[in-house]
Amino acid sequence: MSAELPEYYFRVRENGAAVFRVDTENRQRRIEMDQIAVVNIKNGEIKPHGDRTLSEEDRTTIQDWMSERMRVLAHRDIDDIYRAVDYMNLTTQWAQSKASNEQLEAVTDQLLLAMHDLRSTLVRKKADRLLKK
Repeated sequence: MSAELPEYYFRVRENGAAVFRVDTENRQRRIEMDQIAVVNIKNGEIKPHGDRTLSEEDRTTIQDWMSERMRVLAHRDIDDIYRAVDYMNLTTQWAQSKASNEQLEAVTDQLLLAMHDLRSTLVRKKADRLLKK
């Protein structure tokens, strides 16, 4: 049992993707990928590749992918923050129970500056939210 390949393939790039139409209906039965567009999820731009004209189906599929991609990236962002909280807790435990004086000397200033920067930002943002209520 083989699964059907999707009609479109999105090669993820820094700010979006290169979009390909997948073709397996050729005489050699090879997978061929024909680039049809480049998309930028930051500004919502969809640029046809070369002299292509995108069909309504192409545009709808690309816009659906862009919406889903933005949802995935937003989920990853918040997941990364929850991981950072875990790392901070693990770092505290390490500093308290395992770190040598040399290890602490190597990282203390960087950690203190990063934590001060984070705390300052969080306090300012919280104050802004409270003032808007």
